[in-house]
Amino acid sequence: MIGALLIAPVAVPLLSAGLLVAVPPRRRLHRIIALAASTTGGMTGAVLLSSTLDGQVPTVDVGGWPPGFAIVFAADTFSALMLCVTSALVVAGLAIAAGTGDDTHRFYAPLVLVMSAGVGGALLTADLFNLFVFIEVMLAPSYALFTMTGGRDRVAASAVYVTVNLLASTTLLAGIALLYGVTGTVNLGQLAGSATSGGAALAAGVVLLALAIKAAIAPLHGWLPRSYPHALPAVAVLFSGLLTKVGIYGIIRIYAVLLDGTPRFRWIIMAAALLTMVVGVLGALGERSVRGILSFDMVSQVGYILVGLALFTAGGLAAAIFFMVQYVLVKASLFGCAAAIEVAGGTGQLARLGGLARREPLLAAAFMLGALSLAGVPPLSGFVAKLAIVTAAVVEGDYVASAVAVGVSLATLLVMLRIWSIAFWGEPPRHRVHADDRPAGGGHPHELRPTRARGPVVGPALALALPSLVLGLGAQPLLVAADSAAAGLLDLSTYIEAITR
Repeated sequence: MIGALLIAPVAVPLLSAGLLVAVPPRRRLHRIIALAASTTGGMTGAVLLSSTLDGQVPTVDVGGWPPGFAIVFAADTFSALMLCVTSALVVAGLAIAAGTGDDTHRFYAPLVLVMSAGVGGALLTADLFNLFVFIEVMLAPSYALFTMTGGRDRVAASAVYVTVNLLASTTLLAGIALLYGVTGTVNLGQLAGSATSGGAALAAGVVLLALAIKAAIAPLHGWLPRSYPHALPAVAVLFSGLLTKVGIYGIIRIYAVLLDGTPRFRWIIMAAALLTMVVGVLGALGERSVRGILSFDMVSQVGYILVGLALFTAGGLAAAIFFMVQYVLVKASLFGCAAAIEVAGGTGQLARLGGLARREPLLAAAFMLGALSLAGVPPLSGFVAKLAIVTAAVVEGDYVASAVAVGVSLATLLVMLRIWSIAFWGEPPRHRVHADDRPAGGGHPHELRPTRARGPVVGPALALALPSLVLGLGAQPLLVAADSAAAGLLDLSTYIEAITR
């Protein structure tokens, strides 16, 4: 029975998307069906999480084909956690789109559901080729969502986004083909430990390189801050918690299974982690728009997850998984706040903002919670996550990594305080026309006409920020789940047996 549920995160969104294409384009109907389908994914994730905490790995073979050809879906604690948090993000993203009006296009909700199905499939598949397929299922609607509306700036940004991701997808497929040519299989269970040396290691390196591009790991990160700030606000919320996180998930899964966490390559991951943290936060310091800052900071925070992976200890992996789960919600909340700022302030440019704390107290509260959590300030979830990562690094004697992690956290706090001091605490600007006051997607400058941010925009952002307080004060349940997920990555015997029988 549990195994049959593994199909739901893919089948329900796809069927719902097809239904929405067929029915009349009534906005309320589209919203209700899309929210119901996304909520189903979250409920499925919760059931799978409760079933995998004790180490079980439910599986299902789709298509009735023989072993080696069957499409195998499997869930462990790691994939179930990610399914829960990504489904929650899709629900919040749909709510924000309703508030901003970004979902007015009749194909908006179907495209989001198809993207959600791709995410669910990528998290649950136990087959490298199907990982590629589901990543493409996820990316194809993202291309359409990016270019759905907007001016010249958005078209130029979408060209960068599409070109880089197509290149990464081609590289990913080439790496999988090389791996199949060397080993004769793409089943993760049959590939376990096969890529520690020789041609299989080279092929796995190509796969990891492609996923590193998709995860925006430095120095392969440049496409993200050049594209995300120009997407529709609600689309940026979805992208922030889905696309790059699937890339990180794939890197963790492949390094644990194919390379068996071998120490030979950990220095490469650690070097990439530290470079990503530093480059991302330095880029954020130089940005002048809210979403530009958040995009660079998204790059920076990915480095913390990689530190835990590079350590590849029980403490390091648990810290990385805890960080990843809470970070998806925190970053999406901040992008939701950015959407509300653009509604309330008429622009996302810092120089044209001010006085939001007095006019928008709920928005200010949501931003403050997310910003302080992102910077690792106690007692929020970001503090618990970063403390766990620093502690794991110190236990392993990696004082450089721990020092860089602390230093980048302090720099992140400065970046967040910069947004607060200007946009929320600064003096409100006078109504004026300025060349920087363009809509996010481009177009002509317009006169600033600040309005009140609507509840459907601020509400989901605040709802995404509140877990940072809950998970900070009551972190134990998520820490237990993260420990279980880390144990499953360190001891793969149950996972391998489940997907190869």
